[in-house]
Amino acid sequence: MATRLFYMDDSGHHDTGWAVYAWVEVDVTEWRDGLRPWLDFRRRLDEASRIPVTYELHMTRFLGTSERPSRDPEWNTTYENRWAVVADALDVVAATPCLSVGAVHRHTEERRKSYRREQADLYRRLVGRLDDRLTAAGDIGIIVMDGDGTDESYVTAHRELKLATRSIIEDPLFQNSHRNQWVQIADLVAYTAYQSLLRAPAKRFAWDWYADHLATTDPEGGPQAL
Repeated sequence: MATRLFYMDDSGHHDTGWAVYAWVEVDVTEWRDGLRPWLDFRRRLDEASRIPVTYELHMTRFLGTSERPSRDPEWNTTYENRWAVVADALDVVAATPCLSVGAVHRHTEERRKSYRREQADLYRRLVGRLDDRLTAAGDIGIIVMDGDGTDESYVTAHRELKLATRSIIEDPLFQNSHRNQWVQIADLVAYTAYQSLLRAPAKRFAWDWYADHLATTDPEGGPQAL
């Protein structure tokens, strides 16, 4: 019996109608092996681009016009520098043998509160799908989610699983992304999956990041409708 860790984050927005959940997955026995290449990447990034290891790689902010991630003012003026960092980060994830990624999505015409209900239902169905997969393999899983736990729909989804048969144990564990490198990886995967679906003209540079860098480490080959 294996224990699988799923570090997860959401992406999307009610204005676009897209809801996305994505994750990076690792066996608990390979946790150190999965994290080491990423930490080495962060150190190289500090040396080459002067982006501190402690800087939170949050994709929406990192790729934004007002963010100044580097201690080098000149580096910050060129957006292609940021795109290259993201491509390198994705390649690190894809090249780490013990890691896999995944993403699910839903598009809805609902907005605001109704959109949130659709998003909560997407998470509920994702938890059910992962639980079925783990049960079939005889494994157990733990989900670590970005956030502070104030959204109770996440806990509700877990507690709807039947105790006698469930393979995802416990409620989701919450970690703030600025303190957890794994959750920052999940944010990277979620943002990339979202942009592959949204295909906003202003973000054309990100349209193919998932297909070009992550598809080979995603058992499904790309984000799945759910």
